[in-house]
Amino acid sequence: MFDVSLKRDGQKLSIPHFPIDMIAAEERAKSFTTRSIKKSSKLDALYLAIQMVDLTTLEGMDTPGKVKQLCGKAINPVPPAVQNEMKKYETYRPIPSVAAICVYPNMVPIAAKALEGSGVELASVATAFPAGQLPLDIKVSDVKRAVKFGATEIDMVIDRGAFHSGKYQKVFDEIRAVKEACGDAHLKVILETGELKTYDKVRLASWVAMEAGADFIKTSTGKVQPAATMPVTLVMLQAIADYYDETGIKIGMKPAGGIKTAKQAIHYLCMVNETLGSDWLTPDLFRFGASSLLNDLLKQIFKQVTGRYYYDDVFSMD
Repeated sequence: MFDVSLKRDGQKLSIPHFPIDMIAAEERAKSFTTRSIKKSSKLDALYLAIQMVDLTTLEGMDTPGKVKQLCGKAINPVPPAVQNEMKKYETYRPIPSVAAICVYPNMVPIAAKALEGSGVELASVATAFPAGQLPLDIKVSDVKRAVKFGATEIDMVIDRGAFHSGKYQKVFDEIRAVKEACGDAHLKVILETGELKTYDKVRLASWVAMEAGADFIKTSTGKVQPAATMPVTLVMLQAIADYYDETGIKIGMKPAGGIKTAKQAIHYLCMVNETLGSDWLTPDLFRFGASSLLNDLLKQIFKQVTGRYYYDDVFSMD
């Protein structure tokens, strides 16, 4: 083990850094896929997972219409007619809204209007997503504009080039500057773990982000493969646990990219519960960055309630 030395407000800051046992991390992560969950608990987990989803559209062909439609799905994931049909089943509960919508900064005003009064958070991928290769002053300006027009959460990307060059102070200072620009908005710091390559670097980047003021740490942009994996997420969850033990500060976690099925989501929830505890089983501290996950969660709920699967086209295919 050794310390990485940084400076915060002119004072020395030591970040503990030590190698991660790759085999142990991967075996431990795999163990969460073997958990057996009773039917009633499974239904509760499916409902909880919906409340943790960040619905995202981050494509060059995004249009105002697409963003409005996605906001509608975020607020009401299931059409009212289907909800009414399901009420005849005793175990059915109304489908909740998702946690947040995530869009590019230029779509924030449109999403803000569509989500007004819904309670769904509005996240924006400011700071030159997904590469992060712009000067800091432009990144900060991007964040301030997004917040001004209604973003309640900012998903920023770290400068992976600086990180790989050992310029940890630069990475730290950029996160702090973005956090300040966020004002009251929450900051999720994307590590892009697929580019960090090793668990050691994932652990170090997680700690740098938390010390710099991240409210959440997030695995990926979804633009680089591999994106979220259970071993990488486990390394980040353990970093959060250790940081909490040292500081008493609870940091949120967001695996993003590659989580497509309800079965996978439940595996992640088991891992969160056993690594961090039930306090983290809330949208305030855990999110899924996985838009395609929502429909499978809905399908599995309907299967649990009715005993049969609904066709995919019952739900919008966003």
